[in-house]
Amino acid sequence: MKELKLKSVEFRREREASWRELEDLLRLVDRRGLRRLGFRDLMRLPILYRSTLSSLSVARAISLDRNLLQYLEGLTARAYVSVYGVRRRLGEAFALFLARRFPREVRAHGRLLALAAVIFLLGGAAGFVTTLRNPDDFYRMVPEVRAQGRGPTSTREELRAILFDEEDHPLSGLGTFASFLFTNNAQIGILCFSLGIALGVPVFYLLFHNGQALGAMAAIHHQKNLSVEFLGWILPHGITEILAVLICGAAGLLLARSLILPGRGTRLHELAAAGRRAGLMVLGSVCLFLLAAAIEGFMRQLVHDTTIRYMTAGTTLLMLLAYFRFAGGRAE
Repeated sequence: MKELKLKSVEFRREREASWRELEDLLRLVDRRGLRRLGFRDLMRLPILYRSTLSSLSVARAISLDRNLLQYLEGLTARAYVSVYGVRRRLGEAFALFLARRFPREVRAHGRLLALAAVIFLLGGAAGFVTTLRNPDDFYRMVPEVRAQGRGPTSTREELRAILFDEEDHPLSGLGTFASFLFTNNAQIGILCFSLGIALGVPVFYLLFHNGQALGAMAAIHHQKNLSVEFLGWILPHGITEILAVLICGAAGLLLARSLILPGRGTRLHELAAAGRRAGLMVLGSVCLFLLAAAIEGFMRQLVHDTTIRYMTAGTTLLMLLAYFRFAGGRAE
Protein backbone atom coordinates (compact mmCIF):
# COMPACT_ATOMS: atom_id res chain seq x y z
CA MET A 1 0.00 0.00 0.00
CA LYS A 2 2.87 2.37 0.87
CA GLU A 3 4.55 1.57 -2.45
CA LEU A 4 1.30 2.32 -4.31
CA LYS A 5 0.93 5.66 -2.54
CA LEU A 6 4.51 6.65 -3.39
CA LYS A 7 3.91 5.65 -7.01
CA SER A 8 0.79 7.81 -7.11
CA VAL A 9 2.58 10.84 -5.62
CA GLU A 10 5.45 10.50 -8.07
CA PHE A 11 3.09 10.08 -11.01
CA ARG A 12 1.14 13.18 -10.02
CA ARG A 13 4.28 15.29 -9.41
CA GLU A 14 5.58 14.59 -12.92
CA ARG A 15 2.34 15.54 -14.72
CA GLU A 16 0.40 17.86 -12.44
CA ALA A 17 1.68 21.06 -14.07
CA SER A 18 0.04 20.18 -17.40
CA TRP A 19 -3.20 19.23 -15.64
CA ARG A 20 -3.29 22.58 -13.87
CA GLU A 21 -2.62 24.37 -17.14
CA LEU A 22 -5.49 22.50 -18.77
CA GLU A 23 -7.77 23.38 -15.84
CA ASP A 24 -6.92 27.08 -16.22
CA LEU A 25 -7.66 26.96 -19.95
CA LEU A 26 -11.00 25.23 -19.39
CA ARG A 27 -11.92 27.81 -16.77
CA LEU A 28 -11.12 30.52 -19.29
CA VAL A 29 -13.26 28.81 -21.94
CA ASP A 30 -16.18 28.63 -19.51
CA ARG A 31 -15.95 32.35 -18.79
CA ARG A 32 -15.11 33.76 -22.22
CA GLY A 33 -15.71 31.02 -24.80
CA LEU A 34 -13.35 29.48 -27.34
CA ARG A 35 -13.58 32.47 -29.66
CA ARG A 36 -11.84 34.67 -27.09
CA LEU A 37 -8.82 32.42 -26.60
CA GLY A 38 -5.52 33.51 -28.03
CA PHE A 39 -3.74 31.58 -30.78
CA ARG A 40 -1.25 29.97 -28.37
CA ASP A 41 -4.02 28.83 -25.99
CA LEU A 42 -6.02 27.36 -28.87
CA MET A 43 -3.01 25.35 -29.95
CA ARG A 44 -2.25 24.20 -26.42
CA LEU A 45 -5.79 23.06 -25.59
CA PRO A 46 -5.90 19.86 -27.75
CA ILE A 47 -2.28 19.04 -26.83
CA LEU A 48 -3.01 19.26 -23.12
CA TYR A 49 -6.22 17.28 -23.58
CA ARG A 50 -4.40 14.39 -25.27
CA SER A 51 -1.65 14.51 -22.66
CA THR A 52 -4.17 14.29 -19.84
CA LEU A 53 -6.04 11.51 -21.62
CA SER A 54 -2.75 9.61 -21.82
CA SER A 55 -2.21 10.16 -18.10
CA LEU A 56 -5.66 8.76 -17.40
CA SER A 57 -4.89 5.63 -19.42
CA VAL A 58 -1.65 5.09 -17.54
CA ALA A 59 -3.32 5.71 -14.18
CA ARG A 60 -5.94 3.08 -14.96
CA ALA A 61 -3.33 0.61 -16.16
CA ILE A 62 -1.23 0.78 -12.99
CA SER A 63 -4.29 1.03 -10.71
CA LEU A 64 -3.54 4.32 -8.97
CA ASP A 65 -5.75 5.68 -6.21
CA ARG A 66 -9.42 6.26 -6.98
CA ASN A 67 -9.43 10.00 -6.18
CA LEU A 68 -6.79 10.65 -8.82
CA LEU A 69 -8.72 8.58 -11.37
CA GLN A 70 -11.93 10.50 -10.71
CA TYR A 71 -10.11 13.82 -11.02
CA LEU A 72 -8.56 12.87 -14.38
CA GLU A 73 -11.86 11.47 -15.70
CA GLY A 74 -13.65 14.71 -14.89
CA LEU A 75 -10.88 16.84 -16.37
CA THR A 76 -10.74 14.89 -19.62
CA ALA A 77 -14.53 14.95 -19.94
CA ARG A 78 -14.56 18.75 -19.64
CA ALA A 79 -11.72 19.07 -22.10
CA TYR A 80 -13.44 16.74 -24.59
CA VAL A 81 -16.50 19.00 -24.67
CA SER A 82 -14.34 22.07 -25.29
CA VAL A 83 -12.23 20.43 -27.99
CA TYR A 84 -14.81 18.34 -29.84
CA GLY A 85 -18.19 19.57 -28.62
CA VAL A 86 -20.43 21.42 -31.06
CA ARG A 87 -21.15 24.90 -29.76
CA ARG A 88 -23.99 26.82 -31.34
CA ARG A 89 -25.42 30.22 -30.62
CA LEU A 90 -28.93 30.32 -29.21
CA GLY A 91 -30.46 31.61 -32.43
CA GLU A 92 -28.72 28.97 -34.52
CA ALA A 93 -29.76 26.18 -32.16
CA PHE A 94 -33.37 27.38 -32.13
CA ALA A 95 -33.51 27.64 -35.92
CA LEU A 96 -32.14 24.10 -36.15
CA PHE A 97 -34.82 22.95 -33.70
CA LEU A 98 -37.62 24.45 -35.82
CA ALA A 99 -36.12 23.17 -39.06
CA ARG A 100 -35.50 19.57 -37.92
CA ARG A 101 -36.31 18.43 -34.41
CA PHE A 102 -39.82 19.86 -34.01
CA PRO A 103 -41.35 18.43 -37.23
CA ARG A 104 -39.63 15.09 -36.56
CA GLU A 105 -41.17 14.84 -33.11
CA VAL A 106 -44.63 15.67 -34.46
CA ARG A 107 -44.31 13.03 -37.19
CA ALA A 108 -43.05 10.48 -34.68
CA HIS A 109 -46.25 10.91 -32.63
CA GLY A 110 -48.71 11.20 -35.50
CA ARG A 111 -51.11 8.66 -33.98
CA LEU A 112 -51.40 10.61 -30.75
CA LEU A 113 -51.94 13.79 -32.77
CA ALA A 114 -54.71 12.06 -34.74
CA LEU A 115 -56.34 10.91 -31.50
CA ALA A 116 -56.26 14.47 -30.14
CA ALA A 117 -57.83 15.72 -33.39
CA VAL A 118 -60.65 13.17 -33.16
CA ILE A 119 -61.45 14.23 -29.59
CA PHE A 120 -61.45 17.90 -30.58
CA LEU A 121 -63.71 17.29 -33.61
CA LEU A 122 -66.13 15.24 -31.55
CA GLY A 123 -66.38 18.14 -29.11
CA GLY A 124 -66.94 20.57 -31.99
CA ALA A 125 -69.71 18.42 -33.44
CA ALA A 126 -71.34 18.05 -30.02
CA GLY A 127 -71.24 21.80 -29.39
CA PHE A 128 -72.66 22.56 -32.84
CA VAL A 129 -75.56 20.08 -32.65
CA THR A 130 -76.39 20.89 -29.02
CA THR A 131 -76.61 24.63 -29.70
CA LEU A 132 -78.84 24.11 -32.73
CA ARG A 133 -81.22 21.93 -30.71
CA ASN A 134 -81.23 24.08 -27.59
CA PRO A 135 -79.72 27.57 -28.03
CA ASP A 136 -79.69 28.15 -24.26
CA ASP A 137 -76.94 25.51 -23.96
CA PHE A 138 -74.64 27.94 -25.77
CA TYR A 139 -74.00 29.81 -22.52
CA ARG A 140 -73.11 26.55 -20.76
CA MET A 141 -70.38 25.85 -23.30
CA VAL A 142 -69.31 29.47 -23.91
CA PRO A 143 -69.65 31.59 -20.73
CA GLU A 144 -71.05 35.07 -21.26
CA VAL A 145 -67.80 36.74 -20.26
CA ARG A 146 -66.07 34.90 -23.11
CA ALA A 147 -68.91 35.30 -25.60
CA GLN A 148 -68.58 39.09 -25.12
CA GLY A 149 -72.23 39.78 -25.77
CA ARG A 150 -72.72 37.35 -28.65
CA GLY A 151 -75.13 34.48 -28.47
CA PRO A 152 -78.27 32.97 -29.91
CA THR A 153 -80.13 36.29 -29.42
CA SER A 154 -77.59 38.32 -31.43
CA THR A 155 -78.86 39.63 -34.74
CA ARG A 156 -77.28 38.85 -38.08
CA GLU A 157 -76.09 42.45 -38.38
CA GLU A 158 -74.41 42.38 -34.97
CA LEU A 159 -72.54 39.15 -35.71
CA ARG A 160 -71.52 40.33 -39.17
CA ALA A 161 -70.22 43.61 -37.80
CA ILE A 162 -67.87 41.68 -35.52
CA LEU A 163 -66.67 39.38 -38.29
CA PHE A 164 -65.69 42.30 -40.48
CA ASP A 165 -64.44 44.55 -37.68
CA GLU A 166 -66.71 47.48 -38.42
CA GLU A 167 -65.57 50.44 -36.35
CA ASP A 168 -69.02 51.64 -35.41
CA HIS A 169 -69.86 48.38 -33.65
CA PRO A 170 -69.19 48.42 -29.88
CA LEU A 171 -67.90 44.85 -29.87
CA SER A 172 -65.51 45.27 -32.80
CA GLY A 173 -61.73 45.48 -32.42
CA LEU A 174 -59.00 43.21 -31.18
CA GLY A 175 -60.77 42.41 -27.93
CA THR A 176 -63.34 40.06 -29.50
CA PHE A 177 -63.57 36.34 -29.93
CA ALA A 178 -60.37 35.97 -31.96
CA SER A 179 -58.30 37.48 -29.16
CA PHE A 180 -60.07 35.26 -26.66
CA LEU A 181 -59.49 32.25 -28.91
CA PHE A 182 -55.74 32.86 -28.96
CA THR A 183 -55.30 33.29 -25.20
CA ASN A 184 -57.76 30.53 -24.38
CA ASN A 185 -56.21 28.04 -26.79
CA ALA A 186 -52.71 28.83 -25.53
CA GLN A 187 -53.86 28.13 -21.97
CA ILE A 188 -55.66 24.98 -23.05
CA GLY A 189 -52.54 23.78 -24.88
CA ILE A 190 -50.26 24.24 -21.88
CA LEU A 191 -52.81 22.56 -19.61
CA CYS A 192 -53.16 19.63 -22.00
CA PHE A 193 -49.42 19.05 -21.72
CA SER A 194 -49.02 19.59 -17.99
CA LEU A 195 -52.08 17.52 -17.01
CA GLY A 196 -51.08 14.58 -19.18
CA ILE A 197 -49.42 13.15 -16.10
CA ALA A 198 -52.92 12.50 -14.69
CA LEU A 199 -53.24 9.47 -17.00
CA GLY A 200 -54.61 11.62 -19.83
CA VAL A 201 -58.15 12.08 -18.48
CA PRO A 202 -57.93 15.92 -18.21
CA VAL A 203 -56.43 16.02 -21.72
CA PHE A 204 -59.53 14.34 -23.18
CA TYR A 205 -61.79 16.75 -21.28
CA LEU A 206 -59.91 19.90 -22.28
CA LEU A 207 -59.75 18.98 -25.95
CA PHE A 208 -63.41 18.03 -26.04
CA HIS A 209 -64.54 21.15 -24.16
CA ASN A 210 -62.45 23.45 -26.35
CA GLY A 211 -63.98 21.87 -29.43
CA GLN A 212 -67.44 22.34 -27.91
CA ALA A 213 -66.90 26.09 -27.49
CA LEU A 214 -65.83 26.48 -31.11
CA GLY A 215 -68.73 24.33 -32.33
CA ALA A 216 -71.24 26.36 -30.31
CA MET A 217 -69.88 29.61 -31.73
CA ALA A 218 -70.12 28.18 -35.24
CA ALA A 219 -73.74 27.18 -34.60
CA ILE A 220 -74.99 30.68 -33.75
CA HIS A 221 -73.43 32.01 -36.96
CA HIS A 222 -74.93 29.12 -38.92
CA GLN A 223 -78.37 30.05 -37.60
CA LYS A 224 -77.91 33.55 -39.05
CA ASN A 225 -76.62 32.27 -42.43
CA LEU A 226 -73.08 33.45 -41.68
CA SER A 227 -71.26 30.10 -41.81
CA VAL A 228 -69.14 31.04 -44.83
CA GLU A 229 -68.17 34.39 -43.32
CA PHE A 230 -67.45 32.83 -39.90
CA LEU A 231 -65.18 30.14 -41.35
CA GLY A 232 -63.42 32.74 -43.46
CA TRP A 233 -62.81 34.75 -40.30
CA ILE A 234 -61.68 31.86 -38.10
CA LEU A 235 -59.64 29.65 -40.44
CA PRO A 236 -56.67 31.89 -41.40
CA HIS A 237 -55.34 31.93 -37.84
CA GLY A 238 -57.47 29.06 -36.50
CA ILE A 239 -55.69 26.40 -38.56
CA THR A 240 -52.35 27.24 -36.96
CA GLU A 241 -53.82 27.84 -33.53
CA ILE A 242 -55.89 24.67 -33.34
CA LEU A 243 -52.99 22.62 -34.67
CA ALA A 244 -50.85 23.98 -31.83
CA VAL A 245 -53.52 22.91 -29.32
CA LEU A 246 -53.66 19.44 -30.83
CA ILE A 247 -49.86 19.07 -30.68
CA CYS A 248 -49.94 20.05 -27.01
CA GLY A 249 -52.72 17.50 -26.52
CA ALA A 250 -50.59 14.85 -28.20
CA ALA A 251 -47.72 15.80 -25.87
CA GLY A 252 -50.00 15.30 -22.85
CA LEU A 253 -51.17 11.94 -24.20
CA LEU A 254 -47.52 10.95 -24.65
CA LEU A 255 -46.94 11.52 -20.92
CA ALA A 256 -50.06 9.51 -20.12
CA ARG A 257 -48.96 6.64 -22.35
CA SER A 258 -45.55 6.48 -20.67
CA LEU A 259 -47.35 5.92 -17.33
CA ILE A 260 -50.00 3.50 -18.54
CA LEU A 261 -47.78 1.51 -20.93
CA PRO A 262 -44.22 2.09 -19.72
CA GLY A 263 -42.63 -0.56 -21.94
CA ARG A 264 -39.42 -2.23 -20.85
CA GLY A 265 -38.16 0.53 -18.55
CA THR A 266 -39.54 1.71 -15.23
CA ARG A 267 -42.42 4.18 -15.22
CA LEU A 268 -40.19 6.92 -13.81
CA HIS A 269 -37.56 6.39 -16.50
CA GLU A 270 -40.16 6.27 -19.30
CA LEU A 271 -41.90 9.37 -17.95
CA ALA A 272 -38.62 11.30 -17.93
CA ALA A 273 -37.87 10.29 -21.53
CA ALA A 274 -41.41 11.10 -22.67
CA GLY A 275 -41.29 14.42 -20.83
CA ARG A 276 -38.22 15.52 -22.77
CA ARG A 277 -39.84 14.72 -26.11
CA ALA A 278 -43.19 16.19 -25.12
CA GLY A 279 -41.46 19.37 -23.95
CA LEU A 280 -39.97 19.82 -27.42
CA MET A 281 -43.42 19.48 -28.97
CA VAL A 282 -44.84 22.13 -26.63
CA LEU A 283 -41.95 24.49 -27.33
CA GLY A 284 -42.67 24.24 -31.05
CA SER A 285 -46.37 24.77 -30.36
CA VAL A 286 -45.61 28.07 -28.65
CA CYS A 287 -44.08 29.23 -31.94
CA LEU A 288 -47.28 28.18 -33.73
CA PHE A 289 -49.36 30.17 -31.25
CA LEU A 290 -47.24 33.24 -31.93
CA LEU A 291 -47.57 32.72 -35.69
CA ALA A 292 -51.34 32.42 -35.33
CA ALA A 293 -51.45 35.66 -33.33
CA ALA A 294 -49.51 37.46 -36.08
CA ILE A 295 -51.85 36.13 -38.78
CA GLU A 296 -54.91 36.99 -36.71
CA GLY A 297 -53.79 40.58 -36.13
CA PHE A 298 -52.98 41.09 -39.81
CA MET A 299 -56.20 39.54 -41.11
CA ARG A 300 -58.50 41.38 -38.72
CA GLN A 301 -57.01 44.81 -39.32
CA LEU A 302 -56.20 44.74 -43.02
CA VAL A 303 -58.22 42.01 -44.78
CA HIS A 304 -62.01 42.07 -44.81
CA ASP A 305 -62.57 40.20 -48.05
CA THR A 306 -63.86 36.65 -47.44
CA THR A 307 -62.24 35.26 -50.59
CA ILE A 308 -58.81 36.51 -49.57
CA ARG A 309 -59.34 35.07 -46.10
CA TYR A 310 -60.05 31.64 -47.56
CA MET A 311 -57.02 31.91 -49.84
CA THR A 312 -54.86 32.78 -46.83
CA ALA A 313 -56.28 29.82 -44.89
CA GLY A 314 -55.61 27.45 -47.79
CA THR A 315 -52.04 28.72 -48.20
CA THR A 316 -51.41 28.35 -44.48
CA LEU A 317 -52.77 24.81 -44.50
CA LEU A 318 -50.61 23.75 -47.46
CA MET A 319 -47.48 25.28 -45.92
CA LEU A 320 -48.07 23.54 -42.59
CA LEU A 321 -48.73 20.20 -44.27
CA ALA A 322 -45.53 20.52 -46.30
CA TYR A 323 -43.55 21.59 -43.23
CA PHE A 324 -44.63 18.69 -41.04
CA ARG A 325 -44.41 16.19 -43.88
CA PHE A 326 -40.98 17.03 -45.27
CA ALA A 327 -39.04 19.32 -42.89
CA GLY A 328 -36.14 17.69 -41.08
CA GLY A 329 -36.00 14.56 -43.23
CA ARG A 330 -35.45 11.34 -41.39
CA ALA A 331 -34.27 11.21 -37.83
CA GLU A 332 -30.53 10.79 -37.40
